[in-house]
Amino acid sequence: MRVLITGGSGFVGQRLCRRLKEAGHRLLVVSREPDRVRDRLPSGTDIRRSVLDFVDTPPDAIVNLAGESIAARRWSDDQKKRLIDSRVNITRDLVMLCEQLAATGGRAPAVMVSASAMGYYGDQGDREVTEETPPHDEFAYRLCKRWEDAAREAADFGTRVAILRIGLVLDAGGGSLQKMLPPFKLGLGGRFGDGTQFMPWVHREDLVRAILFLLDGEELEGPFNGSAPHPVTNAEFTRVLAKQLGRPAIFPVPAIVLETAFGEMSRLLLTGADMRPQRLLDAGFEFKFPTLEQALADILG
Repeated sequence: MRVLITGGSGFVGQRLCRRLKEAGHRLLVVSREPDRVRDRLPSGTDIRRSVLDFVDTPPDAIVNLAGESIAARRWSDDQKKRLIDSRVNITRDLVMLCEQLAATGGRAPAVMVSASAMGYYGDQGDREVTEETPPHDEFAYRLCKRWEDAAREAADFGTRVAILRIGLVLDAGGGSLQKMLPPFKLGLGGRFGDGTQFMPWVHREDLVRAILFLLDGEELEGPFNGSAPHPVTNAEFTRVLAKQLGRPAIFPVPAIVLETAFGEMSRLLLTGADMRPQRLLDAGFEFKFPTLEQALADILG
């Protein structure tokens, strides 16, 4: 089938495109700079600058991964707007594509798997969080809600919509580990604040497998937590990572230092949610790397 991917040249998108190509699917990727990203994608990928450029090549499925990094810079009012717009605007374009395809007598894509994030839940303390847990109202939640609400509009045109609330993505060569590894390898790592905040995480391979699972699951719609079934606290993450590297982790970063350096964005580091992938598990999805020890052994070993 033809699969349209936004964010296809990113850390998750590249692995997803490779898996889709291996399975025999045709890739349609949106990028504002086709020539710059072409080498990152499988040969034969159809790369165009706009979602609506694919009206003449109707996709059978959509995976929506686009969005500016939420931790790229401090959350000024302008940056908050950029974070929202980078997610909501392209998602609205995808919905518009579904609408145009349906209106011209064709068929809207059968399914859209649209990314969201663990930030949907906001700060949840130490309570166990499933897809049914009410969110805590803060910026990360409001961003994710607008993103998800925009994606759900595709259902009006007959498209099945699955929302994947993604945790910290772990793998070599990018993602959350890229910035963590240098200080930990030097023995300068440590917990953030008191370390009791939860860090939902997922191996990149399992995340890609979950996306493919949702694409194929004809009755799977609504929100799904995209994280491993065994989340850990920041202190536990620090301990396991340091042990895997054979280094000490004795340099905690006080909360006040993070708050001073990053302002409101420090909440990404100092708060979290004990997020569980209940709906994926109930649907029969099996994680290849269910524990942090297994994931880091695969990535770093």
